[in-house]
Amino acid sequence: MNSHPRVCVIGSINMDLVTTTKKIPKKGETVLGERFETFPGGKGANQAVTSARLGADVSMIGAVGNDTFGKALLEHFKSEGISQKGISIVPDISTGVAAITVSENDNRIIVSPGANSKVNPKILDEAQDVIIASDIILLQLEIPMETVQYTVEFAYKHKIPVILNPAPFQFIPEDILEKVTYLTPNEVESVSLSEMPLTESIKEKMIITKGEHGVEFISKSGEPKTIPGFKVNVKDTTGAGDTFNGALATELARTGNLDQSILFANAAAALSVERFGAQGGIPDRKEIITFIEKAKTRRNEYE
Repeated sequence: MNSHPRVCVIGSINMDLVTTTKKIPKKGETVLGERFETFPGGKGANQAVTSARLGADVSMIGAVGNDTFGKALLEHFKSEGISQKGISIVPDISTGVAAITVSENDNRIIVSPGANSKVNPKILDEAQDVIIASDIILLQLEIPMETVQYTVEFAYKHKIPVILNPAPFQFIPEDILEKVTYLTPNEVESVSLSEMPLTESIKEKMIITKGEHGVEFISKSGEPKTIPGFKVNVKDTTGAGDTFNGALATELARTGNLDQSILFANAAAALSVERFGAQGGIPDRKEIITFIEKAKTRRNEYE
């Protein structure tokens, strides 16, 4: 058991620009917004913050622009205790942003990748010592696929386990599917994966998150297993998947116990939806453990 697991997150770093309005403008129309806020975001960054808050030593590998948002995000990582050694500051390009319009419990999002599109193998080469020192690597698909492939091959060579969160979904080369340790699709992404080759051979790597319906996976004994969902008061599902993945990586690196790690991650994601914001909703380790213990007193599915 490793009380201070070393988690390396390689992925996207964004600033979320959120406008709340009563009405979504039509083409050519201007409307007044009610509120505007900025929040640190990006799947990679959300997962890194989750791992750090749950006690992991986290290294983030990615890129930001040499602009106001980039500087603010670097300060944010510093405040969360996340190593920035692997973050490149890319000139002549903006930091990634997500422009989010929220209206009537719905949203519309435009993502401009910016510096995230420049997360290339060269950046990974410059951070090789960080990657090699990691207990586990966490990846998503908001950076170029060539970089994902390069990372997986490097990790496979050095026998470092890799969790690939296949979101936002896109075609994944076969050799990536063969070499990752775990895949963590949601229900929609799992359907897309099932339409690709090698589905049978990767079945044991699949950890499928299904929201209130729990998590499906294959246990170490080879049997299909479902960890039930938790009943919670849902306020905001933004970032729940990222919380799940960050918690899963942390607990797997800490204990090596798949069943226990999935239960822990599922509880973390459940707690996160009771609060607003992708990173604002991330619970701490003590909250998660208490939450699981209370659930065990109500039912025995979590034993």
